[in-house]
Order: sequence, then structure tokens, then C-alpha cells
Amino acid sequence: MKINADTDRCIGAGMCALSLPEVFDQSEEDGTVVVLDPEPPDSMKTGVTRAVNLCPSGALSVEE
Repeated sequence: MKINADTDRCIGAGMCALSLPEVFDQSEEDGTVVVLDPEPPDSMKTGVTRAVNLCPSGALSVEE
């Protein structure tokens, strides 16, 4: 699994960082998404999927 983040599309809502802080954070400069672990273990798939689905701007996606 690989996480893709489109920082141009990100609106800085922070839902990803709130739902899975082990994988996502927010930039201190502009609040956009920072992916801390772009290839997390499969054991985190449920949490990653939840974070992707919670993103209001659709800035996150996952490749299997």
C-alpha cells in the first residue's frame, strides 16, 4: 500500500492527522497534509482507508 497526497488540493482540514497521527501530520507552514509514512504496514490499512475517506478535499489516495 502506498499513500499519495496532493498538497495542491489539500485544504488543511486535518481529518487525516486527527484520525491517524502515526501516518499523517500537517505542515506548520500552510497546514497541508504531510505523509509521515508513505508506505505503512498492511496492519494500518483500515485506519488509512478511514483517513482517505474522511478527507473533505479528496487530496489523499491509496495505491495497492
